[in-house]
Amino acid sequence: MKNYKIHRKIIIGLSALGPGLFLIGYNIGTGSVTTMAKTGAEHGMSLFWALLLSCFFTYILMVAYGKVTLVTGNTALFNFKKELKWGSVLSMYIILTLIIGELLALMGVMGIVADLVQEGIRIGFNDLFIHRGWIILFFSVILYILILFGRYSFFEKVLTVLVALMGLSFLVVFIMVKPSLSTLIAGIVPSIPDTPGAFGLVAAISGTTCSAAVFIIRSTIVVEKGWTVNDLKKEKKDSLVSASMMLFLSGIIMAVSAGTLHLSGLKLENTVEMIHLFEPIGGKFAAFILIIGIAGAGISTIFPIVLIAPWLIADFRGTSRDIRTPQSRLIILFTLLFAFGTVFMEHRPPALMIFSQAFQACILPAVAIPIFILINKKRLMDAHVAGISENLSIIAVILFSFISTWFAILEFT
Repeated sequence: MKNYKIHRKIIIGLSALGPGLFLIGYNIGTGSVTTMAKTGAEHGMSLFWALLLSCFFTYILMVAYGKVTLVTGNTALFNFKKELKWGSVLSMYIILTLIIGELLALMGVMGIVADLVQEGIRIGFNDLFIHRGWIILFFSVILYILILFGRYSFFEKVLTVLVALMGLSFLVVFIMVKPSLSTLIAGIVPSIPDTPGAFGLVAAISGTTCSAAVFIIRSTIVVEKGWTVNDLKKEKKDSLVSASMMLFLSGIIMAVSAGTLHLSGLKLENTVEMIHLFEPIGGKFAAFILIIGIAGAGISTIFPIVLIAPWLIADFRGTSRDIRTPQSRLIILFTLLFAFGTVFMEHRPPALMIFSQAFQACILPAVAIPIFILINKKRLMDAHVAGISENLSIIAVILFSFISTWFAILEFT
């Protein structure tokens, strides 16, 4: 009876943090895993400060977007279109760039998941080989069926399980490899290694954590949750949990890689290689746990990616986010076709993921500046207009967004 009560309290606690769990599942995907693992392998914990700042600024913008949504009762893009001069143009730009970025990410995510599942089958079934295309087809069909017959509450439950599985997997590996505490602490001091690709990794860390899509989607799922202006404290608490878990999980991934691969002088070029590199350090059990964790991270990311296009369009139009309409079904089906991209491309999925995450950093100013304007509109926010500390925090995010964009541009050029 006692165990049942504890279990029920955990379930109630998780259900109260729906949007946060959804965004953890969205943010901590194979893009984050690849970016953090590659950063840890190549630079140790020297770029941990970028992750720390990104998560802090993510919290600031999540609170701001949630607050404006709860006070106005409207989602982000609808508010942009309604309240800002040239808001329609800005909203269309955000929709277009986010969809392009997410399609690139989908190709990389599904490619990595397929590679990992392929490797897991090989390890578990005596070198049995299944082509990546068949694995992608299997997951695409399952996802399409689940999305068509599910609702937000269902996705929330699925992502809760996947996030828990992912977090537990990485925590187990972290305990097994035991990275040194001094290595972890050293990364708090800001510095940028003088090596090729370092600026791109800083931009990718920013893009995968402080992602523009996170804030737009948060506005949508806060509405889906049914919260109102009376839930401002709950929304703020949910944002804190979400950002803290992002920092915790991403930090563990970077720390595991820094405390093992980096100290051994090993590099990371693809995700399956990471599994092989961990085998002599943590054994096959650690490798298999990593496969489960990273695959879970990937699948938890695919759900929101596939939903983002129909949700953004509904957000812009101010209409119901019913994903069962013929239009939404066609959009979702078209989106899933991009999951097969890596079957026909020469680039390995991790390289595509790093590029897509750095690309996301370039969109951040377009979502940081408008929310600063909206949250300071007295007519719109009334008694909930931003105070001095909130304004200073958002200004800091805007400056960070320009720096991240500049780093991404330097890397692309």
